[in-house]
Amino acid sequence: MKLYEHLAKEVFSRYGIPVPPGRVVTTPDEAGQVCRELGEVAIKVQILAGGRGKAGGIRFAATPEEAAREAAALLGTEVRGLVVDRLLVEKKLEIDRELYLAVAVEGAARRPLVIASASGGVNIEEVPEKLIVRKPVDPAWGLLPFQARQVARRLELGGEQARQFSDILVRLYRVFDSCDAELAEVNPLVIQKDGSLIAADGRLNVDDDALYRHPELPRVEEGTEIERQAKKAGLSYVELDGDIAVMANGAGITMATLDILQHYGGRPANFLDAGGGAGVEATAQAIELLLSRRPRALLINIFGGITRCDDVARALVTVAERRGGLGLPVVIRLVGTNEQEGLDILRQHGFSAFRTMDEAAAAVVRAASEADGGVA
Repeated sequence: MKLYEHLAKEVFSRYGIPVPPGRVVTTPDEAGQVCRELGEVAIKVQILAGGRGKAGGIRFAATPEEAAREAAALLGTEVRGLVVDRLLVEKKLEIDRELYLAVAVEGAARRPLVIASASGGVNIEEVPEKLIVRKPVDPAWGLLPFQARQVARRLELGGEQARQFSDILVRLYRVFDSCDAELAEVNPLVIQKDGSLIAADGRLNVDDDALYRHPELPRVEEGTEIERQAKKAGLSYVELDGDIAVMANGAGITMATLDILQHYGGRPANFLDAGGGAGVEATAQAIELLLSRRPRALLINIFGGITRCDDVARALVTVAERRGGLGLPVVIRLVGTNEQEGLDILRQHGFSAFRTMDEAAAAVVRAASEADGGVA
């Protein structure tokens, strides 16, 4: 589970990590009021995605009127494909330098890993590996103060700044360990012009399987509205930015379907793994979900093991009858359990099916390119 920036900072603050004063707002007037209280402010969209600054999701204001205008310009818009319904308005920092600091799970080694760099900020992904400090942590002992000081020295920090950095790192590790986190990140960790260090941004991703141990943490639902609907229906669904809707059965075959679509020049609109053993109604719900996004074409790629081909065929026919037609090109690949029964059902209702992924992918890409907008 990912926490919004303001929620991550609330946790950080409880553990003694300094964060800027600020408040979450949902209206322009509230943004103006916070600016009136704090002076110059940063106005930051609260979404579960990175790269907000590059996408125009962070703005600055010197007066309450300007803060209200900037908030009005951000609220209700989409940033990184997510609708902005709240903003964090906090005191603008006087920045001298930006550092990067995180504690993450090192999967292969099965242990925590401290990651730090003297080059933090929006372009951290572009920092050369030689400028990044990585320090494994023995979970039996945790991160000890002398190890935090070692990281500070490797970043060439000295004096009071090294002391502050080491203290923040030890506290960040406590957050990571106590919250059963997969990632606790501060980017940037700002050195202000007065020499003090403060967490200008924060991320905290908590292991879903450990949430029962943390009733004190807020519950955050990730994803878009349609992704949340899919989750409630028991479907593995992720929105993408293409125009060809995809349904397959199994994560591997679904990923392969996306790859082969791109190979033929298509643009997948989603990842949808309908899973194995889904009945007619569950499969029909999955198809309805895809059609609700109004794609240009639909590709159904089924290699039936537990999934029965005749159930998939009945689900497609059920949806077509409910809607009085599908209103877009539908390409089907149907192979496996009860294959012949499924093909017979499709033929009786005017559908046909391919036997190979290649044929189906090439056909749906052609169909999408010829469609006039694909109204479902």
